[in-house]
Amino acid sequence: MKLNVRLFGIVREIVAKSELEVELPEQSTAKDLLTFFKVNYVELHDLTSLLVAVNQEYVPMETILKASDEIVLIPPVSGG
Repeated sequence: MKLNVRLFGIVREIVAKSELEVELPEQSTAKDLLTFFKVNYVELHDLTSLLVAVNQEYVPMETILKASDEIVLIPPVSGG
């Protein structure tokens, strides 16, 4: 299935795109999506708190994704 994933912050910088179409098998989970990114963009491997939001809500890693979902990768945020 094809998933459109929006990217922000350091993830966008590493991938060099603000949105990416990703091909994953049906019944893939949020964890599978993160694995795809960490395998294909090794610089992301060290980001320990990378979160996935689906349809504007943070989701657990076992959440099954659908092609129609709005998916966003949220990198760690720091501030002061």
